[in-house]
Amino acid sequence: MADLKSELLEKIKSKNHKVGIIGLGYVGLPLALEFVSKNVKTIGFDIDDTKIPVLNSGKSYIKHIASERIANAVRSELFEATSDFSRLPEVDAVIIAVPTPLNKHREPDLSYVESSAKISAQYLRKGQLVVLESSTYPGTTDEILLPLLENSNGNNFKAGEDFFLAFSPEREDPNNPNFNTATIPKVVGGLTPACLEVALAVYNQIIVKTVPVSSPRAAEATKLLENIYRAINIALVNELKMVFDKMDIDVWEVIDAAKTKPFGFNAFYPGPGLGGHCIPIDPFYLTWKARQYDQHTRFIELAGEINTYQPYYVVERCADILNGYQKTLKNAKVLILGAAYKKDIDDMRESPSLKLISLLRGKGAIVDYNDPYIPKMPSTRKYKYEMTSIELTPENLSGYDLVLLSTDHSDYDYKFIASHAKLTVDTRNAFEKAGVKNQNIFKA
Repeated sequence: MADLKSELLEKIKSKNHKVGIIGLGYVGLPLALEFVSKNVKTIGFDIDDTKIPVLNSGKSYIKHIASERIANAVRSELFEATSDFSRLPEVDAVIIAVPTPLNKHREPDLSYVESSAKISAQYLRKGQLVVLESSTYPGTTDEILLPLLENSNGNNFKAGEDFFLAFSPEREDPNNPNFNTATIPKVVGGLTPACLEVALAVYNQIIVKTVPVSSPRAAEATKLLENIYRAINIALVNELKMVFDKMDIDVWEVIDAAKTKPFGFNAFYPGPGLGGHCIPIDPFYLTWKARQYDQHTRFIELAGEINTYQPYYVVERCADILNGYQKTLKNAKVLILGAAYKKDIDDMRESPSLKLISLLRGKGAIVDYNDPYIPKMPSTRKYKYEMTSIELTPENLSGYDLVLLSTDHSDYDYKFIASHAKLTVDTRNAFEKAGVKNQNIFKA
């Protein structure tokens, strides 16, 4: 063990090691670019063959990641992308950053993790580090990855001796102006002390601060706690939004007033539903795992119910507002502003806009959308919409019975939209924040 560990640590210290990242999406690609920026040779692996030539030509397919960064990485000869997983033995550290969605029963779908673990096991060699970064339930690393890797090719490898295993949850926040991959502290849990030491050495080269914890399970639980905390607090303000609306109280005004308290309060904001890969999904990973221990996570499940209900509430609000103008939602023309799950990105994972389109169409509405970052609606696991973004012209805006703001992109000219739309429903308080108020703007 000492020889393999010492040899790998020396390679890392001298930056003679090579990193392999499985999954070149919103987590894996920026992570790869950080390693390259610190002069660490990096190979990106992905099963999507369409991504490989794009990346190797120095271009980006993710809006907030500049093509120039990828081009510089390729020109430096420190980065290349491939779908040839037989090259995994070339790397000293294998980092798995693949999706962990929910299935139709809202249970964990670990198929991407399992397939990545199996292929890593197939090519595992002595002295390699394997790190899982995908958000998952506590126990995934030692219950799924460990047995696969230790029994790889009948070698009977021993974790902590023949290879090293760790979990380090991703903390990406796409297009966050204040934090990026390198400046967000990184939690790391190793299966053994040797595993932790090696994993910390790898991440310490690119991350401003690493936070070691006692085990992969503690690291897995840390990621879930972070997002469950957010999901529950968002559910709270979503519930208060509905209650205060009945009382004719503006929840946004109340939140702004409450956050002036310098202690004991953190502001969370309501919206049309939860989006992104983490907050709508991670809580259900823990509720599923907790049932194996005869534990019921009632608080988390209630928050999930409230957040899941929000698109339905928004559609009900739209119907009520139209009724106030002697119109019905059936056959109404509705324009949704924003298809991404949050502002100023092109990421549509779990976007509430997708559910809103489905619900509105189910009520008989004629629905279009606009998003400056998504000119054509791509297919997702749940939805296959054949839609293209509608241009925001005075004629187009005035042609809709209702304009529904779902994503508050900074590119939107809120004064222009309000001046031409007949009715506007704002789920993000974006118009008021932009200083635009009139009697035809409603909040939801």
